[in-house]
Amino acid sequence: MAQFAGGKIECFVGPHDLGGPDNLEAAIVDFIHGAQKTLDIAVQELESEPIAQALLDAAFRGVSIRMFTEQDYLQADRLPPVTPADDQTEEDARLEAMWQERRRPQTKKTNRDILAALLRCGVDVKADLNPKIFHQKFILRDYRNNRSQGNAGLLTGSTNFTPTGVHKNLNHLIIFHDFRVCRPYQNEFNELRDGTFGSVRARHEDEPKTVNIEGVPVRVVFAPDHAPELEVVKQMLKCTGRLDFAIFTFSGSSSIDDAMVMLRKAGLTIRGALDSRQGKQWWAATEWLHNEGIEVFVPDSNTMPGLGKLHHKLMVIDDLITVAGSMNYTAPANDYNDENIFVLGSPHDLPENKGGPVDRGRCREIAEYFREEIDRIIAHSNRYAPA
Repeated sequence: MAQFAGGKIECFVGPHDLGGPDNLEAAIVDFIHGAQKTLDIAVQELESEPIAQALLDAAFRGVSIRMFTEQDYLQADRLPPVTPADDQTEEDARLEAMWQERRRPQTKKTNRDILAALLRCGVDVKADLNPKIFHQKFILRDYRNNRSQGNAGLLTGSTNFTPTGVHKNLNHLIIFHDFRVCRPYQNEFNELRDGTFGSVRARHEDEPKTVNIEGVPVRVVFAPDHAPELEVVKQMLKCTGRLDFAIFTFSGSSSIDDAMVMLRKAGLTIRGALDSRQGKQWWAATEWLHNEGIEVFVPDSNTMPGLGKLHHKLMVIDDLITVAGSMNYTAPANDYNDENIFVLGSPHDLPENKGGPVDRGRCREIAEYFREEIDRIIAHSNRYAPA
């Protein structure tokens, strides 16, 4: 973990299993353990048993938990009173009641097992109305009804809450300790509870606002409400020297590739890494970017054993802007999916009501942290070569 902006922004890249500095699963579990009153969660998948156990433990100690995911659920009775058997400890009895079984250490829980256990323990779990387009990954802690409960925090990023997501895929997480960043995510969660999803949903009433966290401007943008692709292009147009990226899915149907090519024609240095499988798809922007002089790399599983996917959605512009979050660079992600991105930093002075004053040193620290991870990935990659 790296802390920025006086400890109010925490950044994680990993996983440890692939040589990254951070244990992503532990970061999520620790964040959940810190909940005192409420957790509101919107996540595409939940298959990690340690994360599920952290939620069960939070529910057991009285934390109110609401969750949206894209999976179907198995409704079950609430958790009955826990009475240990003669050969059980109190903890063993509690775990058996939660999972409705005697624990088998090597048994892997299925998605349905986990969801049933959450429902059994009183977690309010709901599915979205169109599973194909629900792609959020965030947790609101101790912030509900636009009220901070003294411990407000927001965890988000590119990481799915699955064993693959936290152990085999290259991902990032960011935690914000600021209620002003929590607010737009609470509004997003409230829209989900109203039953509006994807392109058919009601639009946010408020335009995205930039808040200042100890000199770091933070701007949150949601898809499809705010057309985040335009926000990414807007940030790219501020580039004066170099741009680095690590993207899971980058299609030629987005406008981001066109903007990238124009920046390259203007003489800027642009390089980045794409997932080896997604980058080979016929619709991918890979060859088009390569042919225009952009340095494109694909991770090499021989030098990074155990690699599943490059799953980042990460861009660093010059030394002062970082763009991250859940949104892949595709037209469907921008137009139809439930997504979020956030922009950290600015090269320009901003008025106080627009995210200023800017501390360029603190913005640079964040950009350098994520660029270092992109550099690490590229060091374990091969330069793209057309077939």
